Amino acid sequence: MLAWYDQQHRKLPWRAAPGVLAEPYHVWLSEIMLQQTVVKTVIPYYGHFLSRWPTVEALAAAELDQVLHAWQGLGYYARARNLHKCAQAVVAEHGGCFPETEVALRGLPGIGPYTAAAIAAIAFGRKASPVDGNIERVVARLFAVTEPLPGAKAELRRLAAGLTPDRRAGDHAQALMDLGATVCLPRAPLCERCPLSDVCAGHRQAIAAELPKRRAKAARPTRYGTAFCLFDRAGRLLLRRRPERGLLGGMMEVPSTPWQEVPWRADEIDRHAPLPAEWETLPGGVVHVFTHFRLELSVRTATGQRAAKSGEIWQAPEDLGNLALPSVMKKVLRHALAD
Repeated sequence: MLAWYDQQHRKLPWRAAPGVLAEPYHVWLSEIMLQQTVVKTVIPYYGHFLSRWPTVEALAAAELDQVLHAWQGLGYYARARNLHKCAQAVVAEHGGCFPETEVALRGLPGIGPYTAAAIAAIAFGRKASPVDGNIERVVARLFAVTEPLPGAKAELRRLAAGLTPDRRAGDHAQALMDLGATVCLPRAPLCERCPLSDVCAGHRQAIAAELPKRRAKAARPTRYGTAFCLFDRAGRLLLRRRPERGLLGGMMEVPSTPWQEVPWRADEIDRHAPLPAEWETLPGGVVHVFTHFRLELSVRTATGQRAAKSGEIWQAPEDLGNLALPSVMKKVLRHALAD
């Protein structure tokens, strides 16, 4: 795998040359961005973050709103909040230097077992075995592991650890990642191009394309809510900040009802409005799909005036681009402003 990697590795902006340890800040930043996001999407965000905050100290000194705004489009905003918290912890508790061991790395915000192993191996040369989705697929096929995911995860991690060499563990991990991304593809593996095909049990048994098996996903439930777009006499829009913890934590939104599993009754909606007014329900609505549920929002608009409460602001529509707004709220605002 190391010989194959030396010749076939992907050239990615956060990577060092084969045989060279990468900058820990670069590895950490890229790994957080790559969680649940594909490489092609991450590359421009990584470049922007690095040009704006070239060091962990610079990122730690940034305002959270700046970080959330720069993160827009990557989704899973808890990653951005933990990114900022982690940078501050590295500066405050470790003098601006990332710790080298998996155990110490896992003590930092937002760094779990995979990310800790990736940083330890790629940035510090430690013998560690990060296992992402690409590596899971390679290992499941290599050893013909037929138990479905997620139940097979522990076995796949054990098998992956058994493959990890004493030297160049980071390059080895990245080799397996690249093999999964470019050769051992999810639906149509290119076995004729694979350096492991001669020893791959899945290929030998002609079941490689079926692996890893997965349990059937449960149906995604639908939740319902109403969003209130309140404009004052100057045309400014009332916005509020979501709680720091939970879905879309710390981001801005228009006031809304809670999101619940049954449609709201008309007589229940008004008590959640930001103020009594002649609310108009716009035709149509907004649909947004999160990882674990589908959201249907009706949109109501009105004109009214009151002082902003704690966590609220009045914002001119032309200045909305300066705020960290999640995609679902952008949909709501486009719907309201188009009307």
